[in-house]
Amino acid sequence: MIVSGIGCHGAVTQYVNANGFHSIHGRTLPVATGIKLANHELQVIAMAGDGDGYGIGIGHFIHTMRRNLDITNLVHNNKRYSLTTGQTSPTTEMGGSTKSTPFGVIEVPVNPLTLALSSGATYISRGFAGDPLHLKKLITDGIAHKGFALIDILQPCITFNHVNTNTFYKEKVYKLEEDGNYDPGDKMAAYERALEWGDRIPIGLFYKEVRSTYEDEVETIKDMTLVKRAVTGVDITKTLEQFK
Repeated sequence: MIVSGIGCHGAVTQYVNANGFHSIHGRTLPVATGIKLANHELQVIAMAGDGDGYGIGIGHFIHTMRRNLDITNLVHNNKRYSLTTGQTSPTTEMGGSTKSTPFGVIEVPVNPLTLALSSGATYISRGFAGDPLHLKKLITDGIAHKGFALIDILQPCITFNHVNTNTFYKEKVYKLEEDGNYDPGDKMAAYERALEWGDRIPIGLFYKEVRSTYEDEVETIKDMTLVKRAVTGVDITKTLEQFK
């Protein structure tokens, strides 16, 4: 099941041969949570943009991570509200001039990686859309991981962001796995790399740990999914008729 939000990514559920739910702005994770708890045998992927997931949805982002639901969260991070023509988003860098900040952004941007580390996510990574094979591996591993998996995707917006371009990232990104001394099980080392942004920008797996998921601890779904439980005394025939 793929859940999308509002943004340039929103129509993805129409392009992928899978179950899909197009939710409202900032609410992909609570919708994904409800789906996962109704049928925890489903593989659930929640997609969002940086404005969608790190803006109006940031409260859901934090609580879903601390609960460690087995959900994969792909965030298309182009550092703009691009669907609404290029306003500043929570990840726009300080000083950035946009339609809504003509004199430059005066706020410190949200760092989704350090936020994920402090909120309890058990798989934290960052990919770059300009390196699809590397990004594919991060997404595949994130889906296979049992627990909350964040893949923050550096995704240039060629229309409204002329700073964080494809060339900008290609000149700066480097892969963490190419550093033979880096250990993704070391949370403090992950913090240090997550704070690195400038001439060099790390991508790859920042942190991973094994911990019981929220679904593992919910007594009412341990033996059977909610959707398989028999409901007695309720006639839903008329409701089902509406969807034929």
